[in-house]
Amino acid sequence: MSGIDVGEELGARAAQARALALLRIRGRALAVAILPTAAAVVLFAAAAQGHLGGPVWDGVRWTLFGVAVVVLLVTAAVATSVARAKPAVSPTVPVPEDGAPDLYRLVRDLAARLDVPAPSAIELTPDCDSWLEDRTHRAARSGPQADSGRRGAKGAAPVLVIGSPFLWWMRVAELRAVLAPVVAGTGSSAHPDIAAARRFVRGLDAAVADAALPGRGAVRGAPLAFVGWIARLLLRACRDHAAEMERCVAAAASMRAQTVDYGLRIAAQEQVGLAYAGWDRLLTRVALPAWRMGRWPSRLDAGVVSALTELSRRDRLADGFTTRLGERPACDLLEEPGTADEAASLLAARLFHGGPAKSGPDWSPVDWQQYPEEVVDRKWRTEAARLNRVLDSLGAPPASAPAASASSSDPTVPTLSRVMEHLTAPGGAGGRLAAGIGAAVAGEEGPAPAPGPAQPAAGAGGPDPLDLWGPDPLPLFPLQPPRTGTELLADHVVAMVCCAAVDTAGAAPGLDWLDGPTLLVGGERRADLASPVLSLVEDGDPGPLRTWLAEVGVRSDKPVRLV
Repeated sequence: MSGIDVGEELGARAAQARALALLRIRGRALAVAILPTAAAVVLFAAAAQGHLGGPVWDGVRWTLFGVAVVVLLVTAAVATSVARAKPAVSPTVPVPEDGAPDLYRLVRDLAARLDVPAPSAIELTPDCDSWLEDRTHRAARSGPQADSGRRGAKGAAPVLVIGSPFLWWMRVAELRAVLAPVVAGTGSSAHPDIAAARRFVRGLDAAVADAALPGRGAVRGAPLAFVGWIARLLLRACRDHAAEMERCVAAAASMRAQTVDYGLRIAAQEQVGLAYAGWDRLLTRVALPAWRMGRWPSRLDAGVVSALTELSRRDRLADGFTTRLGERPACDLLEEPGTADEAASLLAARLFHGGPAKSGPDWSPVDWQQYPEEVVDRKWRTEAARLNRVLDSLGAPPASAPAASASSSDPTVPTLSRVMEHLTAPGGAGGRLAAGIGAAVAGEEGPAPAPGPAQPAAGAGGPDPLDLWGPDPLPLFPLQPPRTGTELLADHVVAMVCCAAVDTAGAAPGLDWLDGPTLLVGGERRADLASPVLSLVEDGDPGPLRTWLAEVGVRSDKPVRLV
């Protein structure tokens, strides 16, 4: 037996030992629950044989009988609640087999090489991660038919969830190497003890979450709170064993996967880190501004390729990564990659920003070709208009004449000079402006919208994946903390400067794959605007910005076109 086989065997045995420890905790809890019943049975049997008679023992017997009945009823209620509780399911985009036969074939061939059961299905997640997810609990129902259904579902393989950015950035061989240790985990999932231990822990976790849901009345809330308390006690007893079991399962799967594409996996892991970096920047710097404008980029995964290609061009450490692009991308394993990309992009918008479940007048998709004009330019002019409205509210009345025909001497005309003069005025004018901008943004954007009725997700061919999360408000995973008033003011001043540059200096809105909205002057990106604006906003010093404006040829006294 090789060292790999020995390591895998040791990991599997350790995982099984931890699973048995979890099952023993379940058994002890059941033993404690039936202990009063057992004691009552012994006392009644003794009385039937003429022992332990008299009024004192009769009182003890009937008291213990009452306690046993109550404990059994509570135990049945707790067990039912745990069994009926539905553990959380990751929001994903289902990939039917007829929509990705090559991908299913790759995964099944990989499972055959690893000598483990193949995953029961494949789904996509808008994140840079992949895992196995057990969905057998969804078949849980009450009644005898449900019991037989659960028994039949115990052997079902888990679902393979693949990060959608991997499919677009990785090559086919790299994806197979990355998925090898994940698919290898189906072997442990098929072990009856490990599967039973996982169901036990998932049920407890779901019961705790169910008991914490708000909006329950006192009649229903009190029993659920008690169930949650019992479940938390058991979870605390299970925590260490469950964590160690999963660690051993992962170690065993990793050892088994070393027999498949091990050398390629080392290089593929570098691509995992690169994909994560590109995906994070694409979401926070490119997608987030569009989401805030009520637009959602419909090809985020394709954007990852552009972002990482740009990163490879700028970073000498990543120079060799672009040579891979001549190989077959993993997204070719999908029959309709564009449809899958759109579905994953909409799901990402819901998870990270809280957008609605379907497109509408204030929530529409945007292609990358349209992004500069429909997102960047609109973002700048919307923020410039908000900045001028706040300026008007601080003292000056709104302009009565159109900006294009009003004089540069009229203090109510929306010009960059007006903003700069306000920020350089004494008496803390910048602080009042920042507070006003913060209040305006909070009032216009408001809290993240809650999901409406379930709608079919694009390309999913079924119900909205997020319907599994129930009525919880979104976003579930916000990308950034709330911005301060000073940060918002700086963003709005940058927008005003960019609008002035477009209107008076022939500049144009553009898209930088790594930094998001950008200003193009003479076809070249200008990334040096942030520092002069901060000097103006934070220090009240207009000198650096005036120098920048003169270099670019921006007329700060000319009216700016607003939305």
